[in-house]
Amino acid sequence: MLDVRRLKVLREVAARGSFSAAADALNFTQSAVSQQIAALEREAGTKLVERSARGVRLTEAGEALVRHTEVILARLADAEAELEAIAGLRGGRLRLASFPTGAATIIPRAIAMFRERHPAVELSLVPAEPPEGAQKLRAGEVDIALLIDTPWGETVGGPGLLRRYLLDDPMYVCLPCGHRLASKTRVRLEDLAEEGWMLGSTGNCPDASIFLRACAAAGFDPRIAFQSDDYVSIQGFVAAGMGVSVIPDLALVTVREDVVIRAIAPKAPSRRILDATLEDAYCSPSVEAMLEILVEVGAEFSAGRRELALVG
Repeated sequence: MLDVRRLKVLREVAARGSFSAAADALNFTQSAVSQQIAALEREAGTKLVERSARGVRLTEAGEALVRHTEVILARLADAEAELEAIAGLRGGRLRLASFPTGAATIIPRAIAMFRERHPAVELSLVPAEPPEGAQKLRAGEVDIALLIDTPWGETVGGPGLLRRYLLDDPMYVCLPCGHRLASKTRVRLEDLAEEGWMLGSTGNCPDASIFLRACAAAGFDPRIAFQSDDYVSIQGFVAAGMGVSVIPDLALVTVREDVVIRAIAPKAPSRRILDATLEDAYCSPSVEAMLEILVEVGAEFSAGRRELALVG
């Protein structure tokens, strides 16, 4: 392996034409320059410099190595500049993964804040349900993943992830406008025990298990009329009279005019929104900056949550 510091000495010898002139330029002694060139010749396995009474001359191998040295040192300078830019958030990239309702609410606000503060960092977003987001994090495909866990501590992704709490995301009942309970501001789940329910798939995120546990606490097993992972579609099924549903706050950015959203009494089931990174991974300045912003955004959403019991 060729030593970069010795390549710099060789370049100075070539440019100055003598060991003494190279020594002056490098603030070395002439003996130190000679030793560096001798060591580089041993590393290269060939003679690089020919000495004479009129100075030094590069051999053919020496000339070839100096040509490559110029390229190597230029690339190293570029690398150092890029690392300085990344460290100073003047460059680099940041890759995020988020489930759909987070990607429609938390992430746009976080990205807008990040770009305002650090416009030179390249950002990308991969849509991924929590289990897939955790997998992408483990595979090194993303730097931060937005995840969901349950109030009783059921987490997605298994061990080895460093999770940070962002906010609680309470759930609300979605009813057709003509429903017998539509005029109430708060609805008990047990009053809907005989209804057909629109439910998300149980394998992609904890929403379904949170809902099912809430129903068990209310003393009934829900009758599932239809399953969909798209909360906008679920609102459509509710509006069509196919049943009722429980929908988290983050999925209620848009509410149809032909449904009503009501708070759940006495206490709404809720999911916990987290961000996650690899537990033992290097945390770059851009990752640290985004993690701080996500906490800010989580606090904003918690403080500004709409009183959905009055919607509809």
